[in-house]
Amino acid sequence: MKYNVKSSITLPPSELALVLALMKKLGAKSKVEVVRKGLQLLKEKTDRNSLRTAFSEASKSTRENLKRELSDMDHLSGEGLD
Repeated sequence: MKYNVKSSITLPPSELALVLALMKKLGAKSKVEVVRKGLQLLKEKTDRNSLRTAFSEASKSTRENLKRELSDMDHLSGEGLD
């Protein structure tokens, strides 16, 4: 596997200006560093969204079961109290 393979992209002037502004703001040493950081953030956000969706679906699938189990044990909540 080759590492550090060169690639180039052409950006419209407005996007290049954004990269340069972010480069200055982030203290990045190169435009490539800005792009790498942007790709990492995009990956993290995508991963978080996938996890959020998975947890939401898991919660929905167990919600009815949980409600039923809690209502089955509701009579125990005051047991032993005067």
